[in-house]
Amino acid sequence: MIKTLQIITLLIAFFSSSLYAQRDSFTANDFSSFLEAAYIADATYKTEDAIKSVLSKQGYELQVLRQVDGYSVAFIIAINRMTKHQLIAVRGTSNIENAVVDVAFVLVEDKITGIDIHQGFLLSARDIYEQVRPLLEPGYKINTIGHSLGGATALILAMMLDAQGYNVDEVITFGQPKVTNITGSQTFKHLNVKRLVTPKDMVPLVPPVDPVNLMDFSIFWHQGTEVFLYSDQRYAVLTGMNSMLRAASFLNDVPSEQHLSHHFMSSYIEYLKPKLENPIQVEYKNDFSITDWFGSSNNKTP
Repeated sequence: MIKTLQIITLLIAFFSSSLYAQRDSFTANDFSSFLEAAYIADATYKTEDAIKSVLSKQGYELQVLRQVDGYSVAFIIAINRMTKHQLIAVRGTSNIENAVVDVAFVLVEDKITGIDIHQGFLLSARDIYEQVRPLLEPGYKINTIGHSLGGATALILAMMLDAQGYNVDEVITFGQPKVTNITGSQTFKHLNVKRLVTPKDMVPLVPPVDPVNLMDFSIFWHQGTEVFLYSDQRYAVLTGMNSMLRAASFLNDVPSEQHLSHHFMSSYIEYLKPKLENPIQVEYKNDFSITDWFGSSNNKTP
């Protein structure tokens, strides 16, 4: 038992310190950028005119709006000629029940990135990848944005483009489920990934960490910096194992309307607004202990 806990402690130290390139804190300007990304992610669920309106306010021109055949996602490509950026935003589903229940978490090898990726997300990402490549401007930086299953696809798309030498600048996702394993996350730890989550959104937590598989590098694992949004000015920054253990607080939760609403883009927008002035960073404290998985040391046989 002691040896097992020692190994897990070493793993926690490794994952927390080396798996991610993290930002320690964020400014009001950062949250303003997150809010702009949130407006774009929200607009992907709306009409073409609404999408154009949101994009134009941020200096972007809509180039492509397209549904991916056979999948629940759609995507847009937009261009900002002043800053020489192209934006790819992927629409997923705002239905948390579909996101959690209908998703089969199976990892398959991807030849473009060289890592194992969630099978369902990978298929839609490949489709979008083939469609956007001919439309990418030489010398332009690429940003990807997505919500829910669209966030997962947006992250995979960024990894594909990065693996093929494109200049991926930033990835911002909202309520994004896990897409790859520990090895895959390590391979693309250099990407600038920001994952925004609300307190009761269950989608970023699936599938939950199984303690039996902690020694298995093929388990699903998040990458990038997790920005945990409270409803007021507060936020927390989580990475590595601390981010993964956040799922533990949901083990005894019964799904409710609150969980559903916390996955909507409207909730993400409302949680970002208070942080446009004087955002306050706090420490996130997991209410779950490793020893809860393996029993208290007081139960050891003398």
